[in-house]
Amino acid sequence: MHTPEQAAEARTSRLPDPQQLVPELGDISAALFKAAGNGAVPRSTVGLAHLRAGQLVGNTYLTVLHTANLRRAEVPEEKITAVASWRDAPYFTEAERVALELVEAVLTPGTDGPRVPDELYARAEAQYDDKALATLAMAIGQVGFFIPLALIGRPLPGAAPAEQWRPAKTA
Repeated sequence: MHTPEQAAEARTSRLPDPQQLVPELGDISAALFKAAGNGAVPRSTVGLAHLRAGQLVGNTYLTVLHTANLRRAEVPEEKITAVASWRDAPYFTEAERVALELVEAVLTPGTDGPRVPDELYARAEAQYDDKALATLAMAIGQVGFFIPLALIGRPLPGAAPAEQWRPAKTA
């Protein structure tokens, strides 16, 4: 039987650190972070949207990462744990609900009609000005940019940033 430390040591990612492989990733990441964090949308709302995106794509790394970010931002635990069931949870503002619905609309293929219908856009427009709506779209795009790396590269959930990318040693 392994201790938790031994089990963590045995885990591996599929890829080594992508930023070491493609150094331009650092600049892209910084620009996306700056755009999504321009203050037009509360950082906590961006974090909730990012957490919901990780849940929607079924990625443990993203859900652990964004849950930890929300906790560090002192978002109430009830709100964090209710993100998956936000529609019937009493913890969210109308603006947060619209943000979560937009994430779902963008990341979940619909069967008929537009992914972001006019009715949803109208509700979003009632909560956010144009700059905030553009920022929210960029925040969804920010997490969307990293989804393929998380799904394909499989970084280690909960590991320190320097330890997230630890591929198996090849002989």
